Amino acid sequence: MAINFSYWDDCVDPEDLEAMWNVPEVRTEWLKAGEARCQKVHLSRDPDGQPYLTQTEMRAVSKIVIGRHFDSEIDPGMICAIAELESDRQLLVMRSGHKSKEPTVGLMQILPKTAEWLMSELGYRSYSAEGNIQFLCKPFISVYFGAAYIKWLSNFDKKKRSEEFIVRAYKGGTKKATHKSTLSFWKSYLSIKGSFPSRKSVDDGPPLSNASAPVHCPAGSPIPSLENSKDASVDTYWDSRASPEDMEAMWNHPEIHKVWSKSKQKQGKVRFTHDEKKRPYLSRVEIKAVADIVLFKYLNTLKIKSRVLCAIAEVASTRFVDGVEGRPGIMGIDYSTAFWLYLELGHRAYKLESADDLNSPFVSMYFGAAYVAWLSEYEGRERAPQFFVQAYFVGPKNVNPQDVSPLWLKFEESLSKYEETKRSGDSCSIM
Repeated sequence: MAINFSYWDDCVDPEDLEAMWNVPEVRTEWLKAGEARCQKVHLSRDPDGQPYLTQTEMRAVSKIVIGRHFDSEIDPGMICAIAELESDRQLLVMRSGHKSKEPTVGLMQILPKTAEWLMSELGYRSYSAEGNIQFLCKPFISVYFGAAYIKWLSNFDKKKRSEEFIVRAYKGGTKKATHKSTLSFWKSYLSIKGSFPSRKSVDDGPPLSNASAPVHCPAGSPIPSLENSKDASVDTYWDSRASPEDMEAMWNHPEIHKVWSKSKQKQGKVRFTHDEKKRPYLSRVEIKAVADIVLFKYLNTLKIKSRVLCAIAEVASTRFVDGVEGRPGIMGIDYSTAFWLYLELGHRAYKLESADDLNSPFVSMYFGAAYVAWLSEYEGRERAPQFFVQAYFVGPKNVNPQDVSPLWLKFEESLSKYEETKRSGDSCSIM
């Protein structure tokens, strides 16, 4: 049975969605992502396209469910850590066990028959699952039945049970609570639970009253456009799209200093080059310098060379500052992927508060490079350029190793434009 959720509205009741909006940390995170109460709220998606809950959302769902249905008797941190281990916070995960014919489902990896038992035998009927797998993929329902099962385990056999017993029994059943097969799960749980609350997402962001926050509007109203109110002339200059520190690094780059000085650019007012349609773009010297600086300052452990990033930018945006065909920025990385890298993988050298931030050359290059880094080690294996370059454009699940796509051929052609002068002993590898 095909299940797909695109929005929070697809998988929660209106009152549960309102409860989420009333959690300050969630509200801040959603507003920074461009959501608004007058519109459907997008679910986050990982680069494979799978919907998942951010850590902030996971904490909020756990606290709401526990506070509402379990009188705060269960530690939300336990729920969050188990969900992290069982499903990686992905909503649609289904896994078939060795002994059970039916899969475990959703955030908390609940068996449909376990949910039915909790309803029929123990009276947990605040949410109706009725053996419907799709229902168990919904976050509030999954957490509700996961918490109910944890509460039952906590008094198994009418004995007050330890946290270790509960966690190991959740994984392997009550008979495996002391078995060596569940010990590694317990150790992983302790590590996850200890680090989960410390991974800040948006707590240090701007206050909700910040003038740059998205505008709330009545249902059905169009989103206000800032096009007419913005002074278009500021986009003529590099200095409007890069921090003073990044501009200083550009001026200190030997090739840039030579080119900009020759063209009589002035510090504090460096002009972009524009095409015949007055669209700003980066020269190849400029985009190479941006890649060099980003790799040196923030991703110096990345094995991939700057010219690889430049070639990807050629294919993705033809080096246009604002991107092409709806893909923002020079690297053409979409906002949802960049926000996932920012929020979940901790790439926070640059603030990411809206898709407009990706129209800064340095911000776009930074998140594009971070995505390349992730793809180059996709699923824990070092990947060849043929894989991660194609995956950059179509997603890692859609790469066919037996098929050389036109995108790869365009990349190779673009890469040749950034060939470096070889020195003795240099490798010709692009890694």
